[in-house]
Amino acid sequence: MKWLIATAVALFLFSGAMPWLRKLGIGRLPGDFSFRLFGREWSIPLMSTIVLSITAALIARLI
Repeated sequence: MKWLIATAVALFLFSGAMPWLRKLGIGRLPGDFSFRLFGREWSIPLMSTIVLSITAALIARLI
């Protein structure tokens, strides 16, 4: 259950930071969704969130 909450929080944070993160290549992976709705661009960086969460978990485990 904790991983689900962590993934939801990460999705929320990464969605807000997507314009900056796209310059770094995050948000362009297969599994990242972006679409235009009501004149606004929405993105759901699902795969990027998973990759960054795994990376953060590995770093935390090593420390």
